[in-house]
Amino acid sequence: MDEARARELLARERERIRRDLAELIPGVDDELSHVDQHLGDEGSELFESERDAGIAEQLRDELAAIERAEQRLAEGKYGRSIESGEPIPDERLEAMPWAERTVEEQARYDRGGW
Repeated sequence: MDEARARELLARERERIRRDLAELIPGVDDELSHVDQHLGDEGSELFESERDAGIAEQLRDELAAIERAEQRLAEGKYGRSIESGEPIPDERLEAMPWAERTVEEQARYDRGGW
């Protein structure tokens, strides 16, 4: 993949993640919504809070992966697997610009095969 395209994709994803993280931060109205609440509403808010915390954690992980991808780009290693050095197909990088492994390697990694 061309370096300029990689930078563009990574910058676009960084901005998306920052925007998504900002939307997860509760506003002032949300903080005051607990007054005179029904117990069921409190349970729903707890669920939403925990869901949002999980989403925020995933977004922070993606942001860290983007930073690692930018480092690889600076080192001239972008687009190659961090495991084998094999090229990562451009189609994969278009979909997930921070990809660190080929699809097959990632599947093994996710199963604990590394």
